[in-house]
Amino acid sequence: MAKKKTVKKKTKKKSVAKKTKTAKAKKKVKPAKKPETDTSSPRTDSKNAVMIGETVVNCSHSHIIDIERAVPNPMNPNTHPEKQVVKLAALIKYHGWRHPVVISNRSGFIVFGHCRVLAAEQLGLKQIPADFQDFESEAQEFAALVADNVIPDFAETDGLKMAEIINHIDHTNFPLELTALDPAQIENYIVGPTDMPERIPDEPGDSSLMVDCPKCGHNFDAKGAVAE
Repeated sequence: MAKKKTVKKKTKKKSVAKKTKTAKAKKKVKPAKKPETDTSSPRTDSKNAVMIGETVVNCSHSHIIDIERAVPNPMNPNTHPEKQVVKLAALIKYHGWRHPVVISNRSGFIVFGHCRVLAAEQLGLKQIPADFQDFESEAQEFAALVADNVIPDFAETDGLKMAEIINHIDHTNFPLELTALDPAQIENYIVGPTDMPERIPDEPGDSSLMVDCPKCGHNFDAKGAVAE
């Protein structure tokens, strides 16, 4: 009978010795250098508010842009006297940005916010919050530009409510100049008008003295109760 061949399986001997470190050490990857901080770029404070320099941005916006990109519309019919620019600059400095500058995607010109840009320039700001919007045509863009200038002129002031607000602000020791009112206007709302209004001619036999208040425009009887 033929003998069966026995096949011996080769076994790998386990190495008892500890693995030694490779001669070639792994190369260490140096971390990339952090970019230098751009002080003119927007940053956030502890409350996660967007900041441009030291000015907080409290309004919604689509972009923070360099102020040079905010190009005034050469057809803007409104001019902005120094007094207006100074007052608005004071408001932006204290409150931060409450409204963005709106720029047309069609023309690249400012539609809303010409005075805000002038105020920002006076404050030395390098960047501003902007909102880029679409306009279908030049006519639509012009109409929006004009309406933004004209609509506020239709507002009428309730003198009594204004006096109540101004007095409330005054009692809290909040700076009244941040209302943008002139000192003379503020004084009128706090202590009342100093000039006696002219007498309105009465009906024959009428013993009342009807006058118009130069501050609020209300017609009242200076001798008795307020007229309806």
